[in-house]
Amino acid sequence: MGLMDDLQNSGLGSLLGGNSNTPNAVGAANSNPMLAAVLQMLQSHPGGLAALVQGFQSKGLGDVMSSWIGTGQNMPISSEQITNVLGTDKVNSMAAQAGVTPAAAGGSLAALLPMLIDKLTPNGQVPHQSSLLEQGMSMLNSLGKTGTEG
Repeated sequence: MGLMDDLQNSGLGSLLGGNSNTPNAVGAANSNPMLAAVLQMLQSHPGGLAALVQGFQSKGLGDVMSSWIGTGQNMPISSEQITNVLGTDKVNSMAAQAGVTPAAAGGSLAALLPMLIDKLTPNGQVPHQSSLLEQGMSMLNSLGKTGTEG
């Protein structure tokens, strides 16, 4: 089972825009451009996931990020906190890419990022950059598939 299926099975289907007619997470991801923007941001973040973790720590939110990485409950985060860590420019850019308002992007990031980080760190550890890049590329590549091959 791939990461996109894991995300669908984790209850993200409705959050991603999926419905009873969406057979898998790929269809859900295709209907939610914000998911694609988040995945692209995770893949292209300078310094990778480790630098993103460091950014959260430097803004006083290391415990929140640690909860996402760890194997326990994910702590919530507000859209304002996300914007504080990532920066207004990045959130605005992701909003434009997804075709939503910056406020909507912040809310989506606050909902999606904890779950995605949790799924990218299944053993409670930040993977090596090459593993994260491979996982991110796999997720992005799967967004273009129709699920009808084969």
